[in-house]
Amino acid sequence: MAKLNVKEKLITAPKLNSQLKSPLEDLIQLGVNSGADFVEIFLESTDHIGILAELDQITNVSPSFGLGAGIRVFRGKQDGFVSTNDLSLTGLSTALEKALDMLGLIVNKTSKINFNGLLDLKDYGLNKNNWLVECPKIDQICDKLLLGTDLLNKKGKHLHVRRGSYSRALQEVLIASSDGTFTRDIRLHQSTGLNVLSSDGEHRSSIGRRYGSSSYPKDLDNWNTESAANEVCESAATMLYANYVEAGQLPVVLANKFGGVIFHEACGHLLETTQIERGTTPFSNKIDEQIANEVVTAIDEGYTEHAFGSLSIDDEGMEPQKTVLIRNGILKSFISDRAGELRTGHKRTGSGRRQSYGYAAASRMRNTYIAPGKYAPEELIASIEDGLYCKSMGGGSVGPTGQFNFSVEEGYLIKNGKLTNPVKGATLIGEAKEIMPRISMCANDLDLAAGYCGSISGNINVTVGQPHIKVDSITIGGR
Repeated sequence: MAKLNVKEKLITAPKLNSQLKSPLEDLIQLGVNSGADFVEIFLESTDHIGILAELDQITNVSPSFGLGAGIRVFRGKQDGFVSTNDLSLTGLSTALEKALDMLGLIVNKTSKINFNGLLDLKDYGLNKNNWLVECPKIDQICDKLLLGTDLLNKKGKHLHVRRGSYSRALQEVLIASSDGTFTRDIRLHQSTGLNVLSSDGEHRSSIGRRYGSSSYPKDLDNWNTESAANEVCESAATMLYANYVEAGQLPVVLANKFGGVIFHEACGHLLETTQIERGTTPFSNKIDEQIANEVVTAIDEGYTEHAFGSLSIDDEGMEPQKTVLIRNGILKSFISDRAGELRTGHKRTGSGRRQSYGYAAASRMRNTYIAPGKYAPEELIASIEDGLYCKSMGGGSVGPTGQFNFSVEEGYLIKNGKLTNPVKGATLIGEAKEIMPRISMCANDLDLAAGYCGSISGNINVTVGQPHIKVDSITIGGR
């Protein structure tokens, strides 16, 4: 393999700005000369902190910093990807060389293939440079978390665990590619939450609530600590002595906001082009066909103000857009990135996302939700003679083709159209292609919730959401 022998010029710990245009153009030109159809360089700098309060003490403060680059090259429909935290020209050149080698390409310094250079820098982070300074200081965060755990102690009963947590992630990115893309952005995500474990003899309940936002440095001030503590303690007290639900097949009403996690996990992932590439989605050839009840319209977008999954550009440098995935039950679009467009033909949707420079971008959801319908939430409950109301959802798992099971953190029986006894231990079990046609009513109270999603390109910030929805029949796992 030919050695690059580039003249060393350190850009270690660089400022991610237009001054890097020339060296990045040289690297991209080298990749193109060597036979790559497309070359992309993703540079990243991160500043993160996590803080945990347990009972009445701050028990953990965890800062972390990152700096690195991911280089991806395409030849036909194949791609090679290499990441490095060596941001010298030698380090980046070596990473490019290895990525080329993955596709059987040898570095060629003599050929000259046309590359028109990078466009002028499009800087989406220009007005965001002071965000880190504007974020709350550690002592402010600690005071807020300790206030939260103190309120839990005052408002709750039989609490054996009281936790408050805060996370802040600031990410600066610079993206350059052989189609001329040259963009910079700064992203900020903050999340705060309270969690309790109640215990009284053989009775147990565990309840947590999390709040998250993007692009708002002072947002911790908006977190209503007392309201959050009230909600957590009320739910924990209700569920502590609740009876266990009986297993069966029942109609259910799923609450708005985080109830949308089921659509996200069970159906949303199946509408990412990575699933078409893997052959694991039952919807791959269903465009313009009915896959859900006609009351269901589902959307994925990246620009709702301050939503956890919003972004100015995706990790391939494309601005976000609104993607209607399902309209009136008909499949209309897939969530697509650059590789997805190349390999499946579905146009990019500004959905190429990655956890960090250590991952190649992949098609991933942003803010994904079921659109509101025409009913009041009470009408959904009133339509059920014998069923289950799922006020909040817990964890779960999803199989590769959409089989799912999700625990119900807080649930209530529905009898003769009214909410009755609280129940715990319920698990919703089903398969996306079977459940989507059974969503027969959507309420008018759409709300969104922050969350984290793990997939092929790592853990990313997302938003899930929906109005209250009614599912005519679903398997309930219980006792």
